[in-house]
Amino acid sequence: MADTNNDEIWSGLGPLARNALAMRDYKAGDMQSKLHAGHAEARELTGDALPAGLSIPGVEFFHRRVYQQRHRGQFAEFAREGEGVPGKIGLWPRQWATAVMFAGTSKGFHIHPPFVPDGVEPAAWFRRLFVDEPLNYALRPYAREQWDIMCFIQGQAEMFLIDERAGMPRKKMRFIIEGDDMPGPNNVAVVIPAGVAHAIRCISSKDLVMVYGTSTVFAPENEGRIAHALETPTAPPDWEAYWNLG
Repeated sequence: MADTNNDEIWSGLGPLARNALAMRDYKAGDMQSKLHAGHAEARELTGDALPAGLSIPGVEFFHRRVYQQRHRGQFAEFAREGEGVPGKIGLWPRQWATAVMFAGTSKGFHIHPPFVPDGVEPAAWFRRLFVDEPLNYALRPYAREQWDIMCFIQGQAEMFLIDERAGMPRKKMRFIIEGDDMPGPNNVAVVIPAGVAHAIRCISSKDLVMVYGTSTVFAPENEGRIAHALETPTAPPDWEAYWNLG
């Protein structure tokens, strides 16, 4: 609540109205604060825009250009095999799928089990993959664990990511992505590694439509769910409890 009793610009209002005023804070804040509070936009996370210390290893963002076809609609590419970020990291999906989330609903948290070679300690394996040899993309076992490439076609999404891999810092990212029906810099695809918990909330008045590719074919036993609650218009309380762990 704002202290407006002595503010001359509000002197024309009665005391009840002045005491009830709440002033909105329009300060952007630093990127870490924005990522934790859900104020970050996808356009701020692409390329070199995101400081390395705030990124989750293996998570990638890349722009998707949407071509407007006036009086008809729009056209947009998902990704080209061997090009862009998927080409750089050597990831190409074995399966593409679609999903629709009705306005005001949410999905997740989901997590896919990361592969760890026999006889190797998980923390040591992830340290090798993402700390010691982060550019050795050929070392990543895409065929043995599910990585996602998520693209959004319609609506607005709030996405939550949490790194839950053994021995890795528990980094969190929370940001907004816009679908192709809202062409602009927030038309971004997201690459999500196995072991990174992810959740999505539809925050627009229209249904959220997405297309996603996976490095392995769908297997129900690999669909782990954490603190899952009935879909609700707001983030469920157990999401918030899980989000605030650690």
